[in-house]
Amino acid sequence: MPSSPIDVLARHLEHVALTDPLTDLLDLPALPEVLDTVPDPRSRRGRRYRLGPLLALSLLAVLGGATSLAKITRVIAGYDPHLRARAGLPGTAKLAASTLGRLLSRLDGDAFDTATCGYLASLAACGPPSDRTPLIGLAVDGKTLRGSRTPDTTVHLLAATRHDTQTVVAQRQVEAHSNEIPAFTPLLPGLDLTHTVITADALHTQHEHARHIIAADGHYLFLSSRATSPPCTADSRPCPGAKRSSTTAPTRPDTAAARSAA
Repeated sequence: MPSSPIDVLARHLEHVALTDPLTDLLDLPALPEVLDTVPDPRSRRGRRYRLGPLLALSLLAVLGGATSLAKITRVIAGYDPHLRARAGLPGTAKLAASTLGRLLSRLDGDAFDTATCGYLASLAACGPPSDRTPLIGLAVDGKTLRGSRTPDTTVHLLAATRHDTQTVVAQRQVEAHSNEIPAFTPLLPGLDLTHTVITADALHTQHEHARHIIAADGHYLFLSSRATSPPCTADSRPCPGAKRSSTTAPTRPDTAAARSAA
């Protein structure tokens, strides 16, 4: 028996503390509606089913443990017909693994990431009110996608993940034969960086990255286990956003750059 999609989503929503569960959740769009915003690569004459429900049910199947196209279609077929109909997929729909595979291979990965990450960010923002606005930690890091190796390259993704909920709120694919540095700035424009501290490793200890974060009213903390650039001191070029002081900044190699709230 496939895992219940309700149970799957419940495990991923354990961190969400809603002040008014019914009202807050009703204010959010349904997942199929969110995924309907992803550009459909199929021709209009070849669209038998809506894209949003197909992607939503496929996503639930993967969250439930499906690891192949055949398993995804079997899990979807095992769902209650009324559940599939409520999601927007006819209860009598019969999906072929090869057809689903062709659709997914032609999908705009960045558009899919934008839709799903925006939805997860909306869920993570549902929290109890507070008199004091806390700082939110956002870790930016890249990973090679498991199972993506080809004779020519692999798929490498750069993601922004909340420290407290481990929710991925932004993600994009790193260009082949490049690295994470050019992908850092394009990853952040859709995010509200107010009261947010961006953390990243040594690779992103770049002045341009720091300037971009500060311009968006955010803060940064870039850590390194080695010296990647000359230390920021009162006698040298200051770190972006830092105030000049007569005191020399720490020159320990484990700290490349840091900025606290002004």
